[in-house]
Amino acid sequence: MKLELFYKDSCPFCQKVFRFIDKHELRDKIELLDIVKDDSAKKRLVDEGGMNQVPCLFVDGKPMYESSDIIAFLKSELL
Repeated sequence: MKLELFYKDSCPFCQKVFRFIDKHELRDKIELLDIVKDDSAKKRLVDEGGMNQVPCLFVDGKPMYESSDIIAFLKSELL
């Protein structure tokens, strides 16, 4: 399963997801893509995900929005 998290540091909902990821030491299982520092990541988020909204977790290329949904998914699949 390929996991890619699109984020920006100033987003409080992204920080909520990062707190969960860090608490459970999951950073090595998720590719992190900063849409502020990486223009191609932002373009891909919009082109493939359909929205310019973060956090967005791509699970095998399919977008998942909403921090609570992302955390629930990570909890069920990785813990």
